[in-house]
Formats: sequence, C-alpha cells, structure tokens
Amino acid sequence: MMNDTFGRRFSELKDMFLNMPYRAYEHVEGRYVPNGFWRQWATSAQNLIQAVFGEASPHYRNFSVLYANTGESEESVSALHAVFAAAKDDFEGGYVFNVELRVSGEVFGDFVVLARQSLAEGHKDVAAVLASAALEDALKRYAAANDLDVNQKTMQDVVNALKSNGLVSGAQKTLLDAMPRLRNHAMHAEWGKISDPDVNSVIGFVEQFLLTKFSG
Repeated sequence: MMNDTFGRRFSELKDMFLNMPYRAYEHVEGRYVPNGFWRQWATSAQNLIQAVFGEASPHYRNFSVLYANTGESEESVSALHAVFAAAKDDFEGGYVFNVELRVSGEVFGDFVVLARQSLAEGHKDVAAVLASAALEDALKRYAAANDLDVNQKTMQDVVNALKSNGLVSGAQKTLLDAMPRLRNHAMHAEWGKISDPDVNSVIGFVEQFLLTKFSG
C-alpha cells in the first residue's frame, strides 16, 4: 500500500537526520553539516512531502521556502527539519487526505484527458475504453479506501456497495446506475451500442467523481 511505503520513508528520513554528521566550527561556537549530507536529506524530504501533501500544501511550500534559504549551520538545518517533523506528525496522525486516492486521481485524470482527446479526434471506441477503465478502477479504489471488500467484484457489485453504504448520493448516485451498462458495452467491443454522447457522459462522470472524491 502506498501509505505504508510513505510511512517507511518518513521513518528512514527521520533516522537519516538523527545521524547527520555535524562538525564543530573551528573559530566560532556552534556546529555545521557539510553541504553534501544535509542537501541529500533535504532533497529526499522535499520529494516525499510533495508526493504526500502536494505542491499547494503549507508543508511543501514552507519546506521549499526554507530549503532555498538554508545554510549548513545546525540551527538552519534544524529549522528545515522542524517542517519535516510537522509533516511526518500530520501524516502519521491521519491529518491528511488519503494519499492513494490523491495520487490515483492524478493518474486517472491523465486517462480522462486522453479519452476526451480521442473522442474529439473521432476515435469514439478508444475513448470509451479509456474512460470506462478509468471509471471502474476509480470506483474500486474509492470503495477499498473506505474499507469495502471489492476484490474480484464486478463493476455493478462495486456500484451497489458504494450506494448501500452511502458513499455516493444525489445526482452522482443516479448517473452511476447507467455506468456499468456502458462499461460492459465498451469492454465487450459492442461499439454499435455506444454513441458519442454515451462516451461523453462517462468522461464527464469520471471528471466529476475525481474532483469530488479524489482531490486533496
């Protein structure tokens, strides 16, 4: 699971910081870390924070601003670590949007872009497959993130599970009823049963679903 991987990396970088090879200044009080060591740690920490929280998060913005102005002194590096520690605490405390959903949403968003482009270029069948695949995977990941057992379940079963547990509602719930039928037509190459408006409706639904359920 992606959350477990990120959790391990937070722990590794915490240990890496604790083992930072500080050296005493020769002519003034205090200690410093040779550039190569603290920059290696900071680069990895920045990359992790970006992956977990996103570039718009206060954690990433604050870390990046500090990083740009950090020197080798222990005080300067410690200030950078304070932001990293805050990010680690928030992640481990569950005070961050589900990482797997956010990252998955970015991937599915790419599929949606390709599907819309294919439809615009007259490749309805290609667009139908891309949009349907993105929708089915998104529904399953969202269900799994909410502790529903959807392994090896059909798309209709997943839809029913989401509805019965109140995870979709309103217009989204109504529109979702038609999605398994369109998905089955696309996955079984029944192209004559799928129209351009059908494909456009799937693309539109996936876009809205990602916006409401997968964005951080």
